Amino acid sequence: MDIELLSELVDYGILGLLGFMSFLVLFFWIERLLFYRSVKVETYTTQEALELDITNNLSIISSFGANAPYIGLLGTVLGIIITFYTLGQTGEMDVKNIMTSLALALKATAMGLVVAIPAIFFYNHLNRKVEVILTKWVIYQKEQ
Repeated sequence: MDIELLSELVDYGILGLLGFMSFLVLFFWIERLLFYRSVKVETYTTQEALELDITNNLSIISSFGANAPYIGLLGTVLGIIITFYTLGQTGEMDVKNIMTSLALALKATAMGLVVAIPAIFFYNHLNRKVEVILTKWVIYQKEQ
């Protein structure tokens, strides 16, 4: 397999996956916010039913936040492997090409962090909203 093709596959594959994860995190965050605005605690007879509804899709956001740095790191490691393989095949010690290749490999880790940091923020934000909704349900039940 051509090393350039492999490099492009790793680059676009990892960055594409991280971009897709970023889109899903944003989508589920907005979806949950819109859902939370429409929740009426009075319509729920049990706390478990309410919890099932309001915690739906939170694990996806949490999982993406936890795993995005690892996917980015995988892209960086594969980029470094390709850099060293190319260096070994050509035998050229051009510092400019080596540093450029390593810098480009590190962009995968940066992208992983760009996905993970907002995802964890969104997850924590939604978790707080879940706590507030559950507390409102408990208060409503005591009033009944």
